[in-house]
Amino acid sequence: MANLTRYDPFADVDDMFKGFFLRPVRMGLDDTATLGQIKVDVGEDDKAVTVHAEVPGAKKEDIKVSVDGNVVSISAEVKKTREKKDGEKVIRSERYYGTVSRSFSLASDVDETQCAATYKDGVLELVLPKKTGGRVRQINIT
Repeated sequence: MANLTRYDPFADVDDMFKGFFLRPVRMGLDDTATLGQIKVDVGEDDKAVTVHAEVPGAKKEDIKVSVDGNVVSISAEVKKTREKKDGEKVIRSERYYGTVSRSFSLASDVDETQCAATYKDGVLELVLPKKTGGRVRQINIT
């Protein structure tokens, strides 16, 4: 029997306005912009699932990835500080500390012993080989 999936043509529009009235609107993009939701691209072939996740502003040491069967969880902690000085006086000091996470399930279980993760230029790449069964395992990022 075929699986049916409900299509919502306005799902992207809802994501665009999510939290609009709860946070101040930023008119420009700069390096003090806060970290939003982790955006992922998921690809699949016969042997493995490949995930590319955007985690800008996070250090490799602050990213945690775990796999439990077919559920993948990614979390990151971001710490940003910036000061502008005029001579000896501090004119402006901006700080942001926050955590963001994302979990999603895959169509098949993952072989957690063969998982690989790399982080470069704000993009986390996960290669998750397929298998049946599983247990939770922390993945080291290289």
